[in-house]
Amino acid sequence: MTLSERYAGIIAWFQENRPIAVTELHYDDPYQLMVAVILSGQCTDKRVNLITPAFFKKFPTIHDLASAPVEDVFNLIRSCSYPNNKTKHLIAAAIKVCREFNGNIPDTLENLEQIPGIGRKTANVILSVAFGKPALAVDTHVHRVSDRLGLTTKARSPLETEKQLVSHIPEELHAIAHHWLILHGRYICQARKPKCDECGLKEWCRYYQNQP
Repeated sequence: MTLSERYAGIIAWFQENRPIAVTELHYDDPYQLMVAVILSGQCTDKRVNLITPAFFKKFPTIHDLASAPVEDVFNLIRSCSYPNNKTKHLIAAAIKVCREFNGNIPDTLENLEQIPGIGRKTANVILSVAFGKPALAVDTHVHRVSDRLGLTTKARSPLETEKQLVSHIPEELHAIAHHWLILHGRYICQARKPKCDECGLKEWCRYYQNQP
């Protein structure tokens, strides 16, 4: 099987079986999505969705967050992972956006990566989800699933995985491909014990084909 055939088969399967794939984070606007994705680092979307309703009630706008007391932010997010660091990042991010972007979440990778707490993966999530741009975010799930399926070869970092994926996946599918792969990794191709018996991608999967 050629690499092109593998991509074609996997994409076709997702298009037929997962025509709708969206983020599981709850948000209403780019500000709320930025907060949610910062909180989601090494934390489940389910936990983030439990935290954000009270958070956004307390800080409904990015200007409210920019002037928030550290203790108030920490108390609202203390149940997520790394609350101290995330508290600092959330407030610093809000201040940065208010001072340099007039309170509007920027819609370019270059500007997003200037914001505290926003790395390339987080920036790509915001670009694709909030602004509908052709960006393909790579987290641990996407990195792992892409390698197992055989969509990538010797990709040692998320950036290498991203470069290989975007070179083979049509641009108009970049945003949904992120959700296809992350949700597949979250529920089927799990890190410790992939559920190969439940997987519809066995025909094209390098990992499954190499099993004894």
